Amino acid sequence: MDHSHTKPNMDFWQERVDLAAAFRWAARLDMHEAVANHFSLAVNDSGTQFLMNPNQAHFSRVKASDMLLIDAQDAATLEGPNAPDPTAWGLHGGMHKACPHARCVMHVHSTYATVLASLADSRLPPIDQNACTFFNRVVIDEGYGGLAFEDEGARCATLMQDPKKKVMVMGNHGLLIIGDTVAEAFNRMYYFERAARNYILALQTGLPLRVIPEDIAEKTASELEQYPEQDIRHLAELKAILDDEGSNYAS
Repeated sequence: MDHSHTKPNMDFWQERVDLAAAFRWAARLDMHEAVANHFSLAVNDSGTQFLMNPNQAHFSRVKASDMLLIDAQDAATLEGPNAPDPTAWGLHGGMHKACPHARCVMHVHSTYATVLASLADSRLPPIDQNACTFFNRVVIDEGYGGLAFEDEGARCATLMQDPKKKVMVMGNHGLLIIGDTVAEAFNRMYYFERAARNYILALQTGLPLRVIPEDIAEKTASELEQYPEQDIRHLAELKAILDDEGSNYAS
């Protein structure tokens, strides 16, 4: 239900609701990290204005009306009581300034993606159907430079210029996902974490991996990219579950 007529932050209301649902489910799936990490969504054509969660708010409590509306071109953004987290400003502001195709940006330190990011070889081989989703579609950042203030955020953004690459394994750090919508980015983040989990657990057996041939991996990736509306249905179902539970995410 659209409550925008009674709420203070009502611009881009549906976008806010979708983001809030994504935060709630990221927490439920244990992909959050205390009061760190951020999701953002561009709301203008150039991508420089975006919605983002407020500074140091727990994912499980974020509501649609809580989202900050930020202008990546506004140097005064870090001033005032509603300033975003400075590392979120650096990473997400940097991405939205440099990569207009990155409409939605999700950054987490989810367990299995971060374990993958901690390995000397952070590639994800196509050992199952989920992993095929990301075949030749992942950027690996091997130049970690500390907290993602503006310089580090700008450096990361330079690595995401290829629109085909929508996942960045941030070496020694975590995971960054981009998508056209909240639904697309969340679905991609969900499946990458699942694929990383399967891979890490497979490694733990110590047994040889059954790696899918490259041509079949690419065929499968292309088939999954054309699969109709799974991301839309996925987020719609998650919102329906929250609604059934009486959650206040959409307030």
